[in-house]
Amino acid sequence: MKARNRIKPLLPLCCALLLVAAGVFGTLAYLTGTDTVNNTFTVGNVKIALDEAKVTTDGTPVEGADRVKANEYHLLPGHTYTKDPTVTVKANSETCWLFVEVTESENLNNFITYTIANGWTELESGVYYREVSASNADQTFPVLAGNTVTVKSDVTKTMLETAKTDAPTLTFKAYAIQRDHFATAAAAWAEVSK
Repeated sequence: MKARNRIKPLLPLCCALLLVAAGVFGTLAYLTGTDTVNNTFTVGNVKIALDEAKVTTDGTPVEGADRVKANEYHLLPGHTYTKDPTVTVKANSETCWLFVEVTESENLNNFITYTIANGWTELESGVYYREVSASNADQTFPVLAGNTVTVKSDVTKTMLETAKTDAPTLTFKAYAIQRDHFATAAAAWAEVSK
């Protein structure tokens, strides 16, 4: 009986120790970690605009006017006109090949002279290109040096009379295509000019 009496007081103590141990071990936490990689694919773009300053028929810019897609000029021998066709690669466009195609009427070089602006490289007759890096801002590229054209000073009255029915024309057309995938300007032009 004596052994039984000794166990009775130890039983509550053992139960208390088991409860304490269960509480301590029940509140233990393991060190853990987690991480995630999410991939989202968005669509890129290449956006451009081509326009020029609005001018009067003598080539004087119209102050405060919006930029336009066309102008008309009166031919005056020896006169220089404002002509500023400008290609803008819009903000957030991808790195791209930028082209400008300059088309002259058959008689244009009898009347007008002009020079292509620096930074453009001739790819083929009448087609010029440049590589444009991506940017978060608009990037502008003038097409003509000095933003002008000049009527030749040796244009005669007879030539001007024929120009009334067969007016010389000068047209600009801009193209752009992503730089990625096209190793050369020629390969890019072959795709974009289709």
